[in-house]
Amino acid sequence: MPSNPGEVALEIDSPTESPRASSEFEEVSYPTWSQPRAEEELPLHYMGEDKARRRVKGAQAAPESTVMFDADSPAEYDQGDDGGKDVYAKLRQHQTPVSRMRRTSAPPTSVSEFIQQNLEHLPPAIYTLLSCWTRFHDIGKSPYVVWDEAHFGKFGSHYLKREFYFDVHPPLGKMLVGLAGLLSGYNGNYEFKSGEQYPDDVPFVAMRVMLATFGVAMVPLGWYTAVELGMSRRACHLVALMVLCDVAWLAISRFILLDSMLLFFTFLTVYCLTKFNNQQHEPFSFDWWTWLSFTGLSIGMVCSVKWIGLFVTALVGVYTIEDLWEKFGDLKMPVRTYIRHWVARAGCLIGLPIIVYLISFKLHFLILNHSGPGDAQMSSLFQAHLVGNDFSRSPLEAAYGSRVTLKNMGWGGGLLHSHVQTYPVGSSQQQVTCYHYKDENNDWVFLPRWEEPEYNPNGELQFVKHGDVLRLSHFSTGRNMHSHAIPAPVTKTAYEVSGYGNQTIGDSHDYWMVEVVDDIRRGHRNNFETIHTLTTRLRFKHWKLGCYLRAANAVLPQWGFKQIEVSCEKEDNPRDEHTYWNIESHINDRLPPAEITHIRSPFFRDFWHLNVAMMTSNNALIPDPDKEDILASKPFDWPWLHLGLRMCGWGDNQTKYYLLGTPVIWWSGTASLGISLVVFVVYLLRMQRKYVDFAPGEWDHFLYVGKIALFGWCFHYLPFLIMGRVTYVHHYLPALYFSVLMVAHLIDHFFLSARSLSERTKWAVFAFCVISIVGTFWWFRGVAFGIDGPINDHKGLGWRKSWNIYSL
Repeated sequence: MPSNPGEVALEIDSPTESPRASSEFEEVSYPTWSQPRAEEELPLHYMGEDKARRRVKGAQAAPESTVMFDADSPAEYDQGDDGGKDVYAKLRQHQTPVSRMRRTSAPPTSVSEFIQQNLEHLPPAIYTLLSCWTRFHDIGKSPYVVWDEAHFGKFGSHYLKREFYFDVHPPLGKMLVGLAGLLSGYNGNYEFKSGEQYPDDVPFVAMRVMLATFGVAMVPLGWYTAVELGMSRRACHLVALMVLCDVAWLAISRFILLDSMLLFFTFLTVYCLTKFNNQQHEPFSFDWWTWLSFTGLSIGMVCSVKWIGLFVTALVGVYTIEDLWEKFGDLKMPVRTYIRHWVARAGCLIGLPIIVYLISFKLHFLILNHSGPGDAQMSSLFQAHLVGNDFSRSPLEAAYGSRVTLKNMGWGGGLLHSHVQTYPVGSSQQQVTCYHYKDENNDWVFLPRWEEPEYNPNGELQFVKHGDVLRLSHFSTGRNMHSHAIPAPVTKTAYEVSGYGNQTIGDSHDYWMVEVVDDIRRGHRNNFETIHTLTTRLRFKHWKLGCYLRAANAVLPQWGFKQIEVSCEKEDNPRDEHTYWNIESHINDRLPPAEITHIRSPFFRDFWHLNVAMMTSNNALIPDPDKEDILASKPFDWPWLHLGLRMCGWGDNQTKYYLLGTPVIWWSGTASLGISLVVFVVYLLRMQRKYVDFAPGEWDHFLYVGKIALFGWCFHYLPFLIMGRVTYVHHYLPALYFSVLMVAHLIDHFFLSARSLSERTKWAVFAFCVISIVGTFWWFRGVAFGIDGPINDHKGLGWRKSWNIYSL
């Protein structure tokens, strides 16, 4: 028995009848699932135990025989002669790690009591006000179209005019741009030409302010995420300050762009994930379902802004797999309960994001119901139902002499196209490609073979039928579509398709046989003879080579203007939709127009078609080796801030913005990632040698926060190393958030929460970090707020020679 009533006696001798398991770890008894759980405390990181208990309804004082774990109190070990090894045999007190529970404070009865109960929300409220100042200060200083405002402002205009357009990004963010314009009173008639001054009737300041609100919300989200990750109060301040004071996040949030929305939803997803993790002690409760569902909804929203959102989705996926794997090893958990965990995550983390993503495209199609510049990216049937489309004036049945455009029916297919430029390889004849925009160079004419009588516009009409062998003459250049036994420029296993000859010169390699596949309205080809506009699906077989005209989203190099390669496929695959074509537009003065818009294109087909087209166009955004892009940068340039990005013109009379991060934040964040790996290895080695550096529960928490930060950074950065598309420094901004969490985590671990350091030392370290962050922010604030006058008058901004702030 202990001599004092507050002491706890521990038996340190090895038991004689119950030896340790073969793994040499202490066995832990599991709670019985049928027994009610004891009420658990919420570890409020900046409150003492007594104060925290007063905040929780019904909380009782811990019995004297129990010592609750307190991160701010040093643990007492009897280190003996082995330097603190073998903690399980020498702990004087049993320390119980605590977990979170939902607060159930009584309603306040006075203003002072309300303030006391919500005192923890005062710091994030102050940071939010500071964030409003940084994001909104002088936001209309430059009345010019800055950087990618030229793109996304224009897309917002299309929503207000309800004109269908095409872009490589999903629609949610651009719909929010359109909504900002609508709420600002913008009429949608401005073209947003790059570098052009905004006219008086364009409320660009109001639009910028609305979109900057997403940037404002990043700061409190950073604070609350740090709280949910269990960081100390001072570490939470560091996270909020770094989010507040990074000038790259600040600059990107102050314009009509998608990046503030992408960052906000990325932050929100991480916050919801950490909230859900802290409900794991109470599975299938209301809060558990709420935060699991919010995580899924935020995943859907971030992926609906940009596909980069898939990277934070991967982070949630890895966390979920690890969580389910841990539960799989819990032998006390019933199989039925384990299956419920799988079903819940599948529904909330897979089903909900897909629903949100689909809804964004459904709204996209509903709003943009007028013909616009992006029509050609969609199927012909989809275009036929757009208001203002001229397909209703097209003749129904195709005949010789008809001037037509041919639409490829494969996913992401474009219009058969040619232009005067020739192939620099192969035959050196005129290029034939697939193009995703309407152009006169998309027009072709059905003509008879060379040995047949020449087409007579005044002669008897002859309709095109299945099995006909004809020529396809390019309307603008007069070249005939031609193929020969020369490899295609990209798809080497297929033959090249080119433009050859003219109205009097040609050969049998210009002949193509029309093969009707079927008709969407009339069914099997045996049910009809003539070919209808829009609905009849065709294949074109080369008369001499036996190959099929095909466009399969292979992108030509810059000499082909990044258009889609058209080739002649040797293999006859009747199910290959990339060999299917339909007549989209049809001009023939000898035939009457027909109403042919009674068949609608299914939503899911349109959805998939548009997503494939987005992916194809995204893959085509590769750097041109023959053209220098002073804005582009390599992924290796980002972590150490090797390059910035000029967001506008650099004249002496222009307000200049330079996309550059706060150096101390970027450099410390990158360094922390490498340090974290070294720390992890060192701790593993010490554990193997039986050194004790953590109290029970601390190691798991250290790993949890480290994995969120490290895996989040890797998922958001490493994919860019293997991407072929052109990259810019703003692509690193989502990854930066996880390096910020990592540097705060390590500073918190080694300094701010270290038991071996005095409070004076902790405050000194904290003050040094705050001064460094705020000081460098203030030094570089001009790159985000705008620099006026000659740039050479602003000294001290060129910390690295590679920054082109002063150079031309």
